[in-house]
Amino acid sequence: MPLTPFNIPQAHHLIGGAWVQAADTLPVTDPSDNSPLTTIGRGTAADIDRAVAAAQTARDGAWGAMTALDRGRILTRIGQAVLTHVDTLAQLESRDVGKPLTQARADAVALARYLEFYGGAADKITGETIPYLDGYTVYTLREPHGVTGHIIPWNYPMQIIGRSVGAALAMGNACVLKPAEDACLTALAFAQIATDAGLPDGALNVVTGLGAEAGAALAAHPGIQHMSFTGSVATGEAIQAAAAKNVIPVTLELGGKSPQLVFDDADLDRALPFLVNAGIQNAGQTCSASSRILVQRGIYARVRDRMADAYRRLRTGPALEDFNVGPLISAKQKSIVEGFLDQGADLTIAAQGQIVTDAAGHYVAPTLFDDVPPDHALAQREIFGPVQVLIPFDDEAQAVEIANGTDFGLVASVWSENGARQMRLARALKSGQVFINNYGAGGGVELPFGGVGKSGHGREKGFEALYGFSTLKTVAAYHG
Repeated sequence: MPLTPFNIPQAHHLIGGAWVQAADTLPVTDPSDNSPLTTIGRGTAADIDRAVAAAQTARDGAWGAMTALDRGRILTRIGQAVLTHVDTLAQLESRDVGKPLTQARADAVALARYLEFYGGAADKITGETIPYLDGYTVYTLREPHGVTGHIIPWNYPMQIIGRSVGAALAMGNACVLKPAEDACLTALAFAQIATDAGLPDGALNVVTGLGAEAGAALAAHPGIQHMSFTGSVATGEAIQAAAAKNVIPVTLELGGKSPQLVFDDADLDRALPFLVNAGIQNAGQTCSASSRILVQRGIYARVRDRMADAYRRLRTGPALEDFNVGPLISAKQKSIVEGFLDQGADLTIAAQGQIVTDAAGHYVAPTLFDDVPPDHALAQREIFGPVQVLIPFDDEAQAVEIANGTDFGLVASVWSENGARQMRLARALKSGQVFINNYGAGGGVELPFGGVGKSGHGREKGFEALYGFSTLKTVAAYHG
């Protein structure tokens, strides 16, 4: 498989519709065996300057003058083009990120779905008329911010491009994208696909490089009118501080410690795949990973034993071989996860999966911990690895207390056949999303997504994302 698909030159940025040679490079390795893949450009503040200028030129030119209908048609066309490249994108993502091939393919399909959704929604954003004083007509307009900055993480590059860049483009913004240095290849491939599908020059610009260099320059750039970031809490705080100096809005989707609450009347046959898969998908490197499983004490042993049996059947191996779990993204991330496992030395391990390769990749066996105190580090901190903890509870009140007892609030799930309980907990849980008798709802492109507390603020997905990538203008006309 070529490592520079779609005729992308190595170590280049896409700026103003053209591939621009980077002055310096960064190596790219395959997490499955630590072998070298290719190189990417090490972007600088000067590269960001050029990208922002190109985006502003697009906003002032053809892209800014385009009707919402035509913007939507272009996005839909890009989505259709993505579907023709799904297999290549999936293989590229697997080798770059270490994601099992089936999961990488699902991400490529999801990218296309985001573009289809936002393509169809582009001309559906309307204002409203407001009853006011006699002799006045008052109405509102939704307008693009202008040039938007997007810093995306390495765990779901394609999906987050779709939900962030796709929504911003649908509203008529021009974008500067800085992908994580650990996962740039599908971002560059997508940029080429979008260009080939007719996206005007400068509407999307991609500068690769280090977060502390290109990313910091983008967050602080005075030409950016809105910043969107998905990643760690610490980096989100830094980006918000930099953007604050330019007094621009910021959308932050940060970490999570998402619980699933399993009550004694739950349908365990339905729940079990969700309980396990939501914790180990993408090797647990997911902001919305369900890393805490809270189980009512009367069924605790039964749930633990069934989850343990599922864990013992999990296989971890090279991404292209499509096991249940692939490698972690990097040696650094593996070290972080192993550090958390060391902190669990005082706990009981209910079960572990198996590593089925001798390759020199970044592998950690999926691990399920039994009867973990709610205040333990493994129950409080985001691990970002294939690690789940089981926590027993006695009643509804204690379940809510434990679930809300972290700094995070991204996703939660309730497993119960009691309708009144479902409604009570949906309100009581401090979380941006609450799922009842499911987890994730199949990805939910249409469903607003974001957190509370240290999980961030602002919303992505659905129409709420379009509102976030626009500014509201009120027009009050006096006509007598």
